Amino acid sequence: MDVELFAKVFGNMFVAVIKIFIVAFIGGVMVRRKIISQEHIQGLSEATVKIFLPALVITNILSSFDPWQSHDWWILPLIGLIMPLVLLLIISVFYIGNLKKSLNKIPLAAFQNAGYLVLPVGQVIFPDKFQKFALYVFLLVLGFTPVLWSLGKILITGEASKKLKLKGLFTPPFVANIVAVAMVFLHLNKIPEIIFDPLDLIGSATIPVATFILGATLGSISFKNLPPLKDILKIFSVKYLIAPAIVIFILQITKLKNLNPLMADFLVIEASAAPAANLIVMVRKYGGDTQFTGSMMLLMYFFAIITMPAALAIWTIVNV
Repeated sequence: MDVELFAKVFGNMFVAVIKIFIVAFIGGVMVRRKIISQEHIQGLSEATVKIFLPALVITNILSSFDPWQSHDWWILPLIGLIMPLVLLLIISVFYIGNLKKSLNKIPLAAFQNAGYLVLPVGQVIFPDKFQKFALYVFLLVLGFTPVLWSLGKILITGEASKKLKLKGLFTPPFVANIVAVAMVFLHLNKIPEIIFDPLDLIGSATIPVATFILGATLGSISFKNLPPLKDILKIFSVKYLIAPAIVIFILQITKLKNLNPLMADFLVIEASAAPAANLIVMVRKYGGDTQFTGSMMLLMYFFAIITMPAALAIWTIVNV
């Protein structure tokens, strides 16, 4: 193993992840010190779901999505759709004996922080290629967001145990995704700057606000009531071992590293990313087990400080 190369890649990724975690840490400290209350965080969660995130989805898709210029654009949305579904099946096997009572646990292993964490990480690691990297994020999110905000929401909030209502699937981010894609295909994406720019400004608040909400929520979680070790091991194994291993194996077979090195690196980062920050937003907005979700995410994000850089470093070494 090239120790020097491993250390370089690991170090760059580690710094990128730490920067994001500082924002979350500030939110956690402010809650612990009672500078902000749970009501404040609840209000931010409402605003994120109903305003900030839909604005981000719409502006990103309208400005970056061009299906006529890149004929293979559909590959990344397809990956965004398939990846969480495959991981849902894998983690379900781990809970096969008690699946009905464990439905709220499996999204933590299946849905990664596809945008909030990956975008700023890419900005730090690939500053000269960030525009293309960001486009990859938005394309993958096209397929990922509908699954996260429909199936993911149903599972993490416990709605699967209740009578499912169709309107429960149509959350603001889900609707925003569908509307924006439809506008592109109908050639309605060229909206006046006087409308687009304010919307873009609102959407730009999503990443720091959602990260802050994550930290504030984690900061309110009791360290005395951590999840059972068996749950930690199951979710950790799928999230940080199996998911990256599957992606690296497929990338090796398809030789994507040679065809598109940036996309290959991007997919490894996505596969090794910490659980989706929106999962905790959903629990706060729509209900669910806040203590379990928050405490598990607290641990998974601590692990991610090491596991995300390690995954990218291992991938780099494998392809030297």
